[in-house]
Amino acid sequence: MKVDSRLVLLAVLAAGVIALGWTWLTSEDPEEVTLETEAALETTTTSSASTTVAVEEQDAAAVTTATTAPATTVPATTTTTVAPTTTTTFPTPEVLGEVHPRLVDIDGWLQSEVETLEELRGKVVVVEFWTFGCYNCKNRIPYTQEMYAKYRDQGLEIVGIHSPEFKYEEDVDNIKKALVDLGVTWPVVLDTRRRTFWEWQAGGTAYWPRTYVLDREGRVRFDHIGEGKYGELDQTVAFLLAEEM
Repeated sequence: MKVDSRLVLLAVLAAGVIALGWTWLTSEDPEEVTLETEAALETTTTSSASTTVAVEEQDAAAVTTATTAPATTVPATTTTTVAPTTTTTFPTPEVLGEVHPRLVDIDGWLQSEVETLEELRGKVVVVEFWTFGCYNCKNRIPYTQEMYAKYRDQGLEIVGIHSPEFKYEEDVDNIKKALVDLGVTWPVVLDTRRRTFWEWQAGGTAYWPRTYVLDREGRVRFDHIGEGKYGELDQTVAFLLAEEM
């Protein structure tokens, strides 16, 4: 409980005055009373001063105690998240065709020193049917280009068979411009009349893009319609490159 120092001082002074009055009334010597009064006043003043200091020190100590209470420290919690590591393994690529289909009535090659698929025997060959105006075909190109850069020195070749869907895609100048604009650097077969397109995609349904992989002996080991399956395609190519003839 906090004590008001002014009330303590008044109480001490009142007690001193009462004591002095009593002494004066019971003493026969006025001079002695005077001396005793002065001594009592001095004692009272000293006592009240000491009391005031003690009370102030007590108050100060209470304030200090209240303001210097140690803060509670909550230890930091560190959470470590470990990303799961997953490895997808695809089945060994089966032989889907002992002999790949022919190139029929083509109008030549672009960006190539060969004129037949047979000349590429001994290499792993990705054959991709596409046309430069096809949205899905264009989406595949960055992945195909990346794979070409990754495996070309190990024996991979890519052949893009350009089979136009619309009239403007038949123009050779338009095709050449598209090869530059789209970043196509591999050999391209000009299948203007789509004879090769139907030779490979029998059944009356047209697919752009469609991707095949031929092993070193020319056998079909992978067949996929549309976008996607990039991981499986990459693993198939890597497997066939490591496979002995």
